[in-house]
Amino acid sequence: MSIIRSVLITLSLVILTGCAAPSKFRSYDGPEVTRVVLLKEARQLQLLHNGTPLKVYNVGLGFAPEGHKQVEGDGKTPEGHYLIDRRNPNSRYHLSVGISYPNARDIEVARGLGRPAGGDIFIHGRGENVPKGATGDWTWGCIAVTDDEIEEIYAMVQDGTPISIFP
Repeated sequence: MSIIRSVLITLSLVILTGCAAPSKFRSYDGPEVTRVVLLKEARQLQLLHNGTPLKVYNVGLGFAPEGHKQVEGDGKTPEGHYLIDRRNPNSRYHLSVGISYPNARDIEVARGLGRPAGGDIFIHGRGENVPKGATGDWTWGCIAVTDDEIEEIYAMVQDGTPISIFP
């Protein structure tokens, strides 16, 4: 009787494991991403290994995409050279990878305008919190990709990777 019970328990566990939702956390064992490049006008994010593109993504930007982010709430995506500096596995937008905006110069410019520079600029997915009907440039200054794409980016790009954001 105990052998039958053991077999049934094992079979149940195997079936339940097969029913689990797929993980949003992927593994990556390819070439190191040595730089991330965002070309704002082309709405293109490139993951590079020593100058060679590994992956290229179409992106959405801040709702006011022209020009460099200067102050909190302006809807612009920053321009310049930053680092990937953090990751959020519990992002409202599926997963997210943080960008080290603002730097000292960004803070100085915003102070000169009498406003805070803002922050919390991320590359992120869409998640369930995207404004209804949002397409194109809809973020507050972040870089938006699909949930599937942010899963790849999250796995491929490590903290400390340089990111260059061009107009």
